[in-house]
Parts: sequence; structure tokens; C-alpha cells
Amino acid sequence: MTLVQLRHLISLAQSGSFTRSAEELYLTQPALSRSIRALEDELGQPLFDRVGRRSVLTPFGVESLQRARQLISDADELAASGRQMQEGRSGTVRIGLGSGPGAMLMTPLLKTMAKSHPALRVEVARGPTEVLTRRLRERELDALVVDVRSLSPAPDLRVANLSEMRGAFMVREDHPLTRFKGALRFDAVRQFPIASTPLSDEVARTLIERYGPAAHPDECVTLRCEEIPSLVEVVRHSDAVLLAIRAAAPDLVELVLKPSLNATARFGIVRLARRAEPPTLPIVRKLVGELLSD
Repeated sequence: MTLVQLRHLISLAQSGSFTRSAEELYLTQPALSRSIRALEDELGQPLFDRVGRRSVLTPFGVESLQRARQLISDADELAASGRQMQEGRSGTVRIGLGSGPGAMLMTPLLKTMAKSHPALRVEVARGPTEVLTRRLRERELDALVVDVRSLSPAPDLRVANLSEMRGAFMVREDHPLTRFKGALRFDAVRQFPIASTPLSDEVARTLIERYGPAAHPDECVTLRCEEIPSLVEVVRHSDAVLLAIRAAAPDLVELVLKPSLNATARFGIVRLARRAEPPTLPIVRKLVGELLSD
């Protein structure tokens, strides 16, 4: 049976007339008759008795009408729910954010949802890329926004909406290193604690190429955590040097090194290849396009 047939049953039960129902449904009378007959054949019981010119429900037809109305109501609610989710007016979106995207996106994302989509449920997870990827594969998350350079390529993952953001060494305004004129050597930076989130292998290679083996993150980073805002706060109130995307701390002073760093983070939205996109994901995608750029 189909929802169309159930709608035909409801219409005929209300009008009692094949002619009138066919007109209301924009069908020919033979087409409506075939639809009702096919439904009766599938159910194995007559739904209507023909009494003169009227069609009257049989006892089985009365029971079927009640169930048909419930099924149609449920189907209409489901369709409405889908439209509301597509418009960002209901539903749930579960997003995993890496350290850089978390610093740039989390507060604007939550503000956007609270102001423009108050009925939409938002769940944000933070953590290392490998942990977030595992949760994505276990369907605990709908999508990730991470530095894709820290993501192991895999056929079950799809990456889209790539954007690059420049990395930099940064300090507070009155840091001792700001007193030097001209470009700094990396050795001068190493005299102070270096704070950073976990860095991708590609960034580690860039650091070694620019400044030698001593610039490997395992050697030079002394303060490491996933939360850039916490590291920024530490750098604002100490002599520590922050290595992060420049846009994450616009109030800090960027150090000019020789040679220059020339390293970027490449952010993208990651989903499972064979999983349908959540209807609310375009909201996240729009914010990524607006905020994750220099």
C-alpha cells in the first residue's frame, strides 16, 4: 500500500462518493476506483459497501480509516520535520571541532544557533583529530571541522570546504622579544617557553626545514594542549611564545623570524562518505567560509 492510496481511502470515507472524491483529488473516477480496489486486494478485505450511490465504510473499513489517518498524520509530521531541519528550525547537529577551528568557530557557532535557530540542538565535541575521527566513524558525530593535514587519508572520509590560515609565532605586546629590531633567529625564540596545540607532521617538517632539528615540536614546544584560548591567555600573562594560526590571537604581536615561517593550517569539513549530510550542516559550512580565513 502507499500513502497515496491511504489518502484516497480517507477522502472517499469523508465524501461517500467516488465522483466527488475523484474531483477533489483531481483524478478520474476509474483511477480512484482502481486505487481503492488495489488497496482492498492487498488488505484482503472490502473497505466499502456500495449502498445506492453512496460508498459506506465496512467495519473493517472503519478500523482501517483510523489507522490510515494516523499514518498520514505521522507522514505529514515527518515531512514537516524534514523541512524544518532543512531550514534550520529543528533537529540536532553534532559537530567535532579541532583546536584551531574550535578557537575560531565555537563561540560564533553557538551564538548563531542561539539567535537564529533557537529550536535547533547543537552538540560540540572537542579533542584530537584522531579521537574526533573515531567518533565520526562510530556515528557519534555528524561532521568534523579540523586541520586536514592532521587527518589520515581514508576512502570512507570526504573532505570539503577547504580554507587555509597562516600560522605565526606571537607574544604579548611588552614581551622582551619585541624590543629587538629586525628579524629574529629561532634560537632567540627558544629562550622562552613555546606554547602550541598538537601540530601536524607537515607543520613539523616545515619547522625543521626552516629552523633545524631543534624546531621539531617534540623538542621546542613546552606548553601543549588542544585549547588555543587557554594558550592565548597564558601568553597574554607570561613570557611564553604562542605558535598558532595568526587569526586566533589578533591582540598579540607577531614575531618576524628569519627565515620566515610560511606555514599554514588547512581546515576542512569532514564527513563519512556514505552517510547523508545533516540538513543543518550548511549553517556550519557558511560559518566556516566566513570565519576560517585570513
